Amino acid sequence: GNLEDITYRVLNCLKTVDLIAAEDTRNSMKLLTHFDIHTPMTAYHEFNKYDKAKALVHDLLEGKNIAIITDAGTPCISDPGEELVRQAAEAGIPITSLPGAVAAVTALTISALPTRRFAFEAFLPHEKADKRERNRILEELRSETRTMILYESPHHLKATLRDLCDTLGSNRPISLCRELTKKHEEAFRTTLGEALAHYEQEDPRGEYVLVIAGKSPEALAEESQESWNAMPLADHMQHYLDQGMPEKDAMKQVAKDRGVSKRDIYNEWKVKN
Repeated sequence: GNLEDITYRVLNCLKTVDLIAAEDTRNSMKLLTHFDIHTPMTAYHEFNKYDKAKALVHDLLEGKNIAIITDAGTPCISDPGEELVRQAAEAGIPITSLPGAVAAVTALTISALPTRRFAFEAFLPHEKADKRERNRILEELRSETRTMILYESPHHLKATLRDLCDTLGSNRPISLCRELTKKHEEAFRTTLGEALAHYEQEDPRGEYVLVIAGKSPEALAEESQESWNAMPLADHMQHYLDQGMPEKDAMKQVAKDRGVSKRDIYNEWKVKN
């Protein structure tokens, strides 16, 4: 991120704790050197998170104060930290979080898409690693009405945009954000189809935050109505009758589902029954 975004509170914390658990000590050394901080560091990352968390909790129980930092963003948000926090909480150790940059929220605020409700999905599982889980999540997102936020690497961006186009439709608005808080910060506001066409011609660069508009209530209602209309009337009526709904009320609900008058349903239902 941008070194100028650091807070006085964070600097004071890093200077006064006994140990800093860093995702990559080489990257973190640049931060500490810039601010003339000499606190010892130890590596805490995805590949040692269980054993190292256990060791760090032991140190905490011995009375040490430890801070955890990551290369970019906030620990635990698509970055190491969750396991350490879990073990520390189980051990009854006090935990506090110092506010810092989170790419998901930063991107959301400049996306020009609705911000009141949103769903954060982080990175989708890679297709080669877990295609079934990837498809399951995409299918869940098909009917999502909240603004959606995903992370993606440049190497997988085009594949993810293709899958999103297939699932959500090529006309769905999206904001693709990269280099957040830095000199070349960019927010590319477009549609899924246009984004895919753009990156078919231009190679993606850097990590991306994808902020995608949720399905509109109108589109959701239309899709629901199409689904009901595809169902035979007898099955539709039986759906509500099986729930103990009186026939008169069931016809009223079926008419509402199908976007027709109750008289139309009454006439068709009585002819067949």
